[in-house]
Amino acid sequence: MKQNQFYMIKNKLIIIVCTLVSILLLQACNSEHKTASLTRVLERGYLVVGTVYGPTSFYVGAEGETGFEFELAKKYADSLGVDLKIMASYSLDELFTRLDKGEVDFLAAGLTATKNRRIKYNFAPSYNNISQKLVFKQGKERPREISDLTGKLMVTANSSHVENLTRLSESHAGLVWQENDELDNEELLLKILDEEIDYTVVDSHTLAVNRRYYPEISIGFTIKKSEPMAWAVSKNGDDSMISSLIEFFGDVHHDGTLLALDDKYYGHVEEFNYVDTRTFIQAVEQKLPKYRSIFEKYSQEVDWRLLAAISYQESHWEPHARSHTGVRGMMMLTLPTAKQMGIKSRLDAEQSIRGGAKYFKQMFERMPDRVPNPDRLWFALASYNVGLGHLNDARNITKQQGGDPDRWVEVKDRLPLLKQKKYYKNTKYGYARGDEPINYVDNIRRYYDTLTWMDNKHQEEQKQLEDLKLKEIEKTLLEEAL
Repeated sequence: MKQNQFYMIKNKLIIIVCTLVSILLLQACNSEHKTASLTRVLERGYLVVGTVYGPTSFYVGAEGETGFEFELAKKYADSLGVDLKIMASYSLDELFTRLDKGEVDFLAAGLTATKNRRIKYNFAPSYNNISQKLVFKQGKERPREISDLTGKLMVTANSSHVENLTRLSESHAGLVWQENDELDNEELLLKILDEEIDYTVVDSHTLAVNRRYYPEISIGFTIKKSEPMAWAVSKNGDDSMISSLIEFFGDVHHDGTLLALDDKYYGHVEEFNYVDTRTFIQAVEQKLPKYRSIFEKYSQEVDWRLLAAISYQESHWEPHARSHTGVRGMMMLTLPTAKQMGIKSRLDAEQSIRGGAKYFKQMFERMPDRVPNPDRLWFALASYNVGLGHLNDARNITKQQGGDPDRWVEVKDRLPLLKQKKYYKNTKYGYARGDEPINYVDNIRRYYDTLTWMDNKHQEEQKQLEDLKLKEIEKTLLEEAL
């Protein structure tokens, strides 16, 4: 009996000791994790950032990895002197799990710093403000408030949209929705266009980008007003990472880096014109095929899609287009410019495109080497429209006012000053309608983005078709062999 009691007591002691050891190990792990944050990043020489795939965050373009969040995270990594490793996902659930497990250092995924998220995570300083829009398909009855929602509403699981809808359901008992952890924002928009669902909720910056490709998406109403967007950091750590991020965002706010990056991705899509976007897409499908081979022929001078976008802005791909100022043809060349480029007939489509490509390349090459891309590209476009002299006048005004004359986002704010006498009287080239090149550049950027997206989509469809044909041939050969 005593022996049994001895073993019972011994077993209890073993359990207690094991429990204490487990607690101590857990505390040690937590302590190690707390001190790991920024120190670990610097010691290992690289930063691991979690993000989502998409046009506003991260994607692989023709020139490699790109996207707003990617570029901003890359600048942070560069400021630390370490490499950047991106861990991208289609699922917010997966991203937050990785953050909880310490597999990523923070999340840079266009996240809103909501009340519920702030309870569990720390957030770096905000770098943008976005609102939530309830959207539907153009042509359907527009919902103007929650009580008007009569169809199927679907949103991405674990998103800030779910948190907002949950809050709204407390005062709107009839509000119901479905959550999907496999579909991202773009896929939900496609489901609206295919009429598989009636509504979804999209962040304003994401909607601005996607409406260039899907103009049939319309806004019903704002379901949640402006909220701060920020990077999410785990609370299982010390303050070193957050302190470093606070300093970083202070720097990029102050030196104009954030302003330039925001303009690069969103500056040209703030305004949306349904008719213009829809008309352009139709022109790409119906008119462009006739001239595409010519644009491609001169792609060694300029990306053919950019050349086509310039031509559409100039003439809507009309070879005999003419303006009251005397410019003519597909690229709307002046007579002196045409002669300088060796063009005999401005009304000949190929000659006009060749001359326009050559002239634009000259504008691009005349930009100072220190001007970074894509600013150099936007400056060249503005010069094509308003002339290099007027552009340089605006750049000089920018410098005089303490701005950066090599950043398009700052120069475009000064271009309209060329219409005011107190400014243009002190310039070399005088008066100019400085607001026109701003609209000109923004329009071409939109056309270029849309055309690039449509061209990439077409190439993907062609590849899928070729792969399918190849599989059918392989299947036929296999059947014949058997």
